[in-house]
Amino acid sequence: MSDATRTDEAVVMERQFDAPADVVWQMWIDPDEFSSWYGPNGASVYVVTWELRVGGARLVRMTVPTPRGETTMWFAGEFLDVVENRRLAYTEYVSDENGNPASTSASGMPKPHPTTEVRVALSEVNGRTTMVMTHVGIPADSPGAAGWTVAFDKLATHLRGHPAS
Repeated sequence: MSDATRTDEAVVMERQFDAPADVVWQMWIDPDEFSSWYGPNGASVYVVTWELRVGGARLVRMTVPTPRGETTMWFAGEFLDVVENRRLAYTEYVSDENGNPASTSASGMPKPHPTTEVRVALSEVNGRTTMVMTHVGIPADSPGAAGWTVAFDKLATHLRGHPAS
């Protein structure tokens, strides 16, 4: 089940998963698990830096196929809130391979790309987890908004095949 609310200021999505909160939590905090479902279909995601603590850095490389060949993007930020099995929040911005803010003018986006904030809240009832993800700073017509739907579909599929679900 998916319920998405899009505004000019944030995308809020709620999903329910047939998995306990600790398993869904692992999908968000374990770099290998995160890489397995994050991003659009066909994307290759690699976590370069992942310091899971408040103030810790994150740097993710995503390579996606396009009609003109593969495109590599980098996303960096810092963890803001880490409460095991309950809450995760981090900032995110388009970066270079070193985590420095990158200009995205070639894609028509502002220079530099604005920093956004992703907030994830988990709650569990009878072994099922409700996840509410809020991505502050993503406008309603952003490709990133639609991207979350695809990513969460991939997450649901990945959880169905996960041994602890």
